[in-house]
Amino acid sequence: MFFGIPGVHTVELYRGLSGSPVRHVTARHEQGCAFMADGYARVSGKPGVAFVITGPGLLNALTAMGQAKADSVPILVISGVNRRASLGKGFGLLHELPDQAAMVRPLCPTRQITGAGDVGAVLDWAFATMATGRPGPVHIEVPTDVMPLPCPELAAPAALPVADLPDLAEVAARLNGARDVVILAGGGARGHGAALQALAEKLDAPVVQTVNARGMMHKHPLLVPASPSLEAVRGLVTATRQVLAIGTEFGPTDYDMYVNGGWPDTSAMIRVDICAEQLARQPAALRVQGDAGAVMAALLPLVERKHSLGHDRAEAARGAAWSELGQLDAAMPERLEMVEVIRAAMPKALIVGDSTQPVYAANLYYDHDRAGGYFNAATGFGALGFGPGAAVGAAIAAPGAQVVCLIGDGGLQFSPGELRTAVDEALPITFLVWNNAAFGEIADAMRGANTEVIGCTPSPLRMEPFAEACDLPFMSLPVDVETLKWALSQPHDGPRMIEIRVTR
Repeated sequence: MFFGIPGVHTVELYRGLSGSPVRHVTARHEQGCAFMADGYARVSGKPGVAFVITGPGLLNALTAMGQAKADSVPILVISGVNRRASLGKGFGLLHELPDQAAMVRPLCPTRQITGAGDVGAVLDWAFATMATGRPGPVHIEVPTDVMPLPCPELAAPAALPVADLPDLAEVAARLNGARDVVILAGGGARGHGAALQALAEKLDAPVVQTVNARGMMHKHPLLVPASPSLEAVRGLVTATRQVLAIGTEFGPTDYDMYVNGGWPDTSAMIRVDICAEQLARQPAALRVQGDAGAVMAALLPLVERKHSLGHDRAEAARGAAWSELGQLDAAMPERLEMVEVIRAAMPKALIVGDSTQPVYAANLYYDHDRAGGYFNAATGFGALGFGPGAAVGAAIAAPGAQVVCLIGDGGLQFSPGELRTAVDEALPITFLVWNNAAFGEIADAMRGANTEVIGCTPSPLRMEPFAEACDLPFMSLPVDVETLKWALSQPHDGPRMIEIRVTR
């Protein structure tokens, strides 16, 4: 299974697809292609793969590779590169770059297949790299004169390395000696919801989720599905004796969204992360390098059961965080309600968000009903136009699941072509467009900085004829919860578009 756009420099890579069981999905732009690989990886739990041409194809994919790196998503990008004897010579060949690998290397590991005998070893390296340490993008380039060479039959893939589990006795002792505990769960805890819940219950610990951890422990009384940027959540952390941080990098877009520097002192925390470099970036009393799921499972029999009013502490934090939303922006609760009505109308749907106002609201406070079913690009790298491609990848990774791409009119214009891929593949994606005819979030930021609002009102697409051009069923609605719930509840087989008209 891979996503790609064939070109003259990858024709030979496509030769082997004829008669093979490998599924190829054609994107409309290389950035969307790599976003598809990202969405596929997040939902399937397996690396997503993208095929792109050398030069502009790889350059176009770099934005999506940056998003995958920021969110620790394993994607493999395979590109062409010009013939070996031409590299670095500046002959002016088609799609030529001075040094393609050097351009990629600051972003992710990269290797070149220099001969047919390299294929197995380089593929084993790529998948081992994505499975060892912090996940992220990996790049392989294949020179055009290597592509047509006969390839010997490949050996079975090498077994992936298994990391040793660290000694957790000191961690358990510190947790057992603490009056109360709070858990900060980040994207590294994805896929380990059962272990997280079991550990939280035994420690009677409220669980604060960053955006990339949302969807685990839905409706659990210990859950605090709110941003650590909120004062209510910071108050919970300050009042708790022991902080246990699991798989979270403490990035500012989660922990200091309003850039006020108010995050409490957590230098006495216990920090668990798979990446040694990441562990070194924050002060901590104990640092544990290891897979989040394995560490939590190993800790469970070592910790003593606590009774520290965890449910009450979590409930108080949830209530205070909800009240805080309206104080930040009077429109925030209404925007959040738009996301909650998706969950109500389409239970267990995958919500793939772009950088748009309802997504920003939900990132502050939202509890999804499907583990791994809510993600977006509005934190970390923050790539606008992420939603359509990632929604395609998500839908292919979860056949039969309903997928909602929640995107603004501005973000839609970054990657409109990927809607045609959804049509070609007959995917059950609802493209829900928040149309305020503006880059609304940026305009608000300019006003907040007492700066004249400039460049924030590009003309939006005329949604109905655009949907018709994409062969998408279309509805246009005002900002109204009941109307939206009705519209979302209507049956549909393939993709569709629903516009929400926002009055500015």
